[in-house]
Amino acid sequence: MHKSICSNISTNLQRVLLVLMVLFTSCSSGEDLVKYVDPNIGTAHSRWFFYTPAALPFGMAKPAPSTNGHYGNKWGWEAVGYDDRHESIEGFANVHEFQLGGIVLMPTNGKLLTTAGKLEQPDLGYRSRFLKESEIAKPGYYKVDLADYGIKAELTSTKRVSIHRYTYPAHKKANLLFDIGNRQGESGAIVNAEVKRVDDHTVEGWVETAPEYVKKYQKGSTVSMYFVARLNKAMKEYGTFQGDSIFPNQDNISGKGAGLYFSFTPEKSESIEVQVALSYTSVQNAYENMKAESISFAEAKKQANRIWNTELNKIQVQGGSETDKTKFYTGLYHALLGRGLANDVNGAYPKNDGSIGQLPMKSDGTPQFSFYNTDAVWGAFWNLTQLWTLAWPEYYNDFVQTHLQVYKDTGWFSDGLANSRYVSGVGTNYVGLIIASAYNCGIRNYDTDFALQAAIDNELGWEGRPLGAGKMDVRSFVENGCIAHQEEWGDIPEASAFSASHVLEYSFSAHAVSHFAKQLKRGKEAKQLKQLSRSWENIFDSSTGFIRPKYENGEFISNFDPLEPWRGFQEGNAWQYSFYVPHDAGKLVGKIGKETFNERLDSIFLTSRKSGFGGGKEINAFAGVKTIYNHGNQPSLHIPWLYNFSGEPEKTQYWTRTICNEFYGADPIHGYGYGQDEDQGQLGAWYVMASIGLFDVAGLTGENPAMQLGSPAFDEIKIKLNPDYYPGKHIQIKVKNNTPESLLVKSVKLNGKVLEKPEVSFQDLVKGAKLEFEKKNTNELY
Repeated sequence: MHKSICSNISTNLQRVLLVLMVLFTSCSSGEDLVKYVDPNIGTAHSRWFFYTPAALPFGMAKPAPSTNGHYGNKWGWEAVGYDDRHESIEGFANVHEFQLGGIVLMPTNGKLLTTAGKLEQPDLGYRSRFLKESEIAKPGYYKVDLADYGIKAELTSTKRVSIHRYTYPAHKKANLLFDIGNRQGESGAIVNAEVKRVDDHTVEGWVETAPEYVKKYQKGSTVSMYFVARLNKAMKEYGTFQGDSIFPNQDNISGKGAGLYFSFTPEKSESIEVQVALSYTSVQNAYENMKAESISFAEAKKQANRIWNTELNKIQVQGGSETDKTKFYTGLYHALLGRGLANDVNGAYPKNDGSIGQLPMKSDGTPQFSFYNTDAVWGAFWNLTQLWTLAWPEYYNDFVQTHLQVYKDTGWFSDGLANSRYVSGVGTNYVGLIIASAYNCGIRNYDTDFALQAAIDNELGWEGRPLGAGKMDVRSFVENGCIAHQEEWGDIPEASAFSASHVLEYSFSAHAVSHFAKQLKRGKEAKQLKQLSRSWENIFDSSTGFIRPKYENGEFISNFDPLEPWRGFQEGNAWQYSFYVPHDAGKLVGKIGKETFNERLDSIFLTSRKSGFGGGKEINAFAGVKTIYNHGNQPSLHIPWLYNFSGEPEKTQYWTRTICNEFYGADPIHGYGYGQDEDQGQLGAWYVMASIGLFDVAGLTGENPAMQLGSPAFDEIKIKLNPDYYPGKHIQIKVKNNTPESLLVKSVKLNGKVLEKPEVSFQDLVKGAKLEFEKKNTNELY
C-alpha cells in the first residue's frame, strides 16, 4: 500500500543509543523478579489481550501463541486467543489489543498448508500440537516446541517490533507463513488486506478490520494495522495464498484471506529470525519503527528481561509465601501489560476519523507523550489508576494526555479506544474522573484548564454526543437527577437499560469533577456537579435499604428482586450495586444504619466465600452476576473495604486477605477466580493493592485524597517513587508478626506515630512515608 525505500538497518548512533539503554536498564533492574511471574496463570479463560508473554510493559508489539484466535468473536469480548487447556497452536500473532489483532506468522514443514484448521482436527490445517513441557513463558520471552514439525519457536520484542526466531530441523522442506487477511481475536471481520514480498528479505502489508465494538459505537468505521517484516534469510522459493488456493512465485496478494509464504530446505538445523515492525498509521511508519528499534533476537531478549525487572522492582516485597509472591508479581505484570502503545517513533498516531495525527515533539525529536490503545476504564479507579499513581505516574500522565488528544480531535472523550475509534463498551464514561484523580495526586503535565473543560463536558454534555462517548442518558441525569427505568432493551442496552447503575456511576464521576472544578476556581460548575453527586439518594429505597430503579413517574419498579441481574444494572444486581456510593460511603452507612450495614456485609462475605467470592468454578466471564458479591467483575471490587467506614476495619483486613488467598489462584484454571474476566490487569492490580495494604474506595477522587489500610501480605514492601512527581524516594511498609495465618492488624504507625483511623493521606505517602504494621496473633472475628 505504502511502499518505502527506507532501509531497516539502524544507524551507528541508533545502535549506540540502544546499547546505552541496555546498559542503563541492566544497572537499574535490581532483583530478579521476572522469576516470580507466571503468564500462564488464569489462561483457561483469557481475553485476547491477556496472554502476551513476549511483550514489553505498555508495548505495541505483543507477539504470542494463539490456539483459537481465528475462531472469531461474536460479541467482541469473548475469551479467545490462548487457552492452556488446548493442545495445538495455530500461529503467532503480533497484535493483541482490545478490539485489535492480527499479523500472524506460522512456521511449518512438509506439505504446504495455508489454512489453520480446527482444534478438534489439527491435521487438517497448518496448526501444530505442542509439547507443554517445552513451553517457557515469562515477561519478555516465549518459547515452545511444535511437536508436529519438530520446530522450536521463540518470541521476544522491543516496543514496536516483534522478533521471532524459528529453529527448523534438517532435511525437511521448511515453510514460513504470513497469514494476514484472516480474522484474529477481537479484531472483527476482515474488510481488506494486502501482503507483498518487497525483496529477498522484506515483506510488508496491512490489514483492515471491523471490530464488533467499533461497528457498534462508531458505525461505518474500521481500523487498520500495518507491518514490515525483515528476514535474515533470503526468500528464493515463495508465493501467496488465499484460503486453500496457493499461487507459487507470486509476490503480492490482496483481499480477505491474503497470505504469503516462503520455503527452503535446510541442510542442517537452522534458525531463522524475523523482525516484524508494527504501526497503526502506515507501512511507511512501520519502516521508521523498524529503523529505530531493530536489534537481534539475543539482544532484544536480554533487554526485555532487564526492562521488565526494572519495572517490577518499582515495588519490592520481602517475606511472605512464594505463592503470594508469584500471584503478586504476576498481577503486577498484567497491570503493566494491558494498555498498549499506539504511536510511532516519529509521533504519528491514528486519529478518530481514520487519518494520521501528529503528537507534539520534544527538542530531541521524540514525542512529548505516548499515545495508547485502551479498554474502558470502568472500575479502573479501584485497581489500575491507584497503582499507576503510586509507582507509574509518568504512564498515568501519558494516559491522560491520550484521552485529551482524542478530545481535541473529536470534541468528546471515549471510555475505550481502538486506534482512536470509539469502543465504549459499558455505556458510561469515567475518563473525567480518571483525570480528576490524576490532578488531585499532582499528575499534571498537561493543560489543566483544558482538561477540566473536557471533564465538565463529559459530565454535563449531551447535545451532539456520539454513541461512543457513552452516557447517552446523561441529559435526564443532569436535568432530573434520575434516569427512568426501561423494561424493554433497545438495540444498545447500555445506552438505555441500566438506569440505576448509571445514576450511581454518574453521581460518582460528578463528585470527582466537582472537586476538580473547585480547585480550578470554576465555582458554578463545581456547585452543580456537587449537587448531582448526591443523585444516588434519589434511587435509594429506605424501606428495603437497597438501590432500586424508578419508573418515569417516580415510583420504584415493581416485582423487585435485589438478586436479579441486568434489570436496571450493568453486569450486576441491586445487592452488588447498593454499595456503589464510593464517594460518600459514610452517608450510605448512615442511611442503612451501621449495625444493619455491617450485618449485610457479613452475610455477603460469609455466603459468597462458599462460591469462591463470585461465580464458583463456572468458567464464564459473567458467572457471578447473579450472586450477592462478584469479585470477578468491577462493580463489587470496593465492597470489602467498606468496613473501614462502618467501624469494623478488622473485617476489611480479614476479607481482603481471604479473597487474595481464595479467589486468586496460581494455576491456569484457578487464576483470577475460575475463568473470570481479567480486564487488562484490573484483577491483578487489585491483588497488588490489597497485598500492600493500601486502597482508596473513592479512587483518589477526593480533594485531599487518602488511602485506607488493609492487611499487607509481606514482611516488607518498598514502593519506589518517581522524583519527577513526588518529593519522597520510597514508601516503606514493614509488618511485624506477619505470617500467612495472621490476617488482622493490631496497630499501624505512620513515621513513628500511631494512626487513630485506618487511613493515611496520599500526600503523606508520597513524601516518603514509613508505615509500620503490627499483626495480631488471632483471626477471631465471628
